[in-house]
Amino acid sequence: MAVVLAIVALLMGGLLPMLSGQQERAQRNETRQQMEEIRQALIGFAVVNGRLPCPTDPTITDPTHADYGSERADCSAAPTEEGYLPWKTLGVSEIDAWGTKRSAAAQPWNGYWRYRVSRNFANQLSLITMTTSPFGVGSDALVVQDRNGTQITSNTENPVAIVFSTGPDLTGNGENASTDFEGAGGTYVSDTPGSLPDGSIYDDMLVWVSRPQIINRLVATGKLP
Repeated sequence: MAVVLAIVALLMGGLLPMLSGQQERAQRNETRQQMEEIRQALIGFAVVNGRLPCPTDPTITDPTHADYGSERADCSAAPTEEGYLPWKTLGVSEIDAWGTKRSAAAQPWNGYWRYRVSRNFANQLSLITMTTSPFGVGSDALVVQDRNGTQITSNTENPVAIVFSTGPDLTGNGENASTDFEGAGGTYVSDTPGSLPDGSIYDDMLVWVSRPQIINRLVATGKLP
């Protein structure tokens, strides 16, 4: 009997990590699909409204409030602060695959999408705004880099909106942990899970909307000449 139990223990010891890995892969696939839906929703919102949405109102934390999950009325200050994605305004999921929906104002925002938008693109867009250097980005220039600090977005095609999931650890990692404006541009990290230069672990997932994507869609739909 002892031998049987020992064998079962060995099998379970090898099986549990495998099941855990499969679960995380499924959660990442689900989150990746959600993020693509969000990206398309942001572009669609810009086509209909001529601008990108503002983040949610940070003062509205009660899930029963009528405007909970909706974009704030204004985000014209420079730079636009990072906040939560206005999921109700966009008609998308409010949380990622690791998140828990809030039911009370005191509950944490575990798994809620973080969102940053360029101020110029959150106001009414014009061809001049989007095509004149610094290409409508101005003081809100956003940059995406990999885990090692190498920039992966170009200066002429800066992201105008960034959305990220805090991953299974439910907290932003590396540059994503900072919620304030950093110097000449807000820096974010997008990469596969792994170690950061300081030895901490990165497990976030990030997607962005670039200036050319917005312009191309507006031109294709006749919103711009």
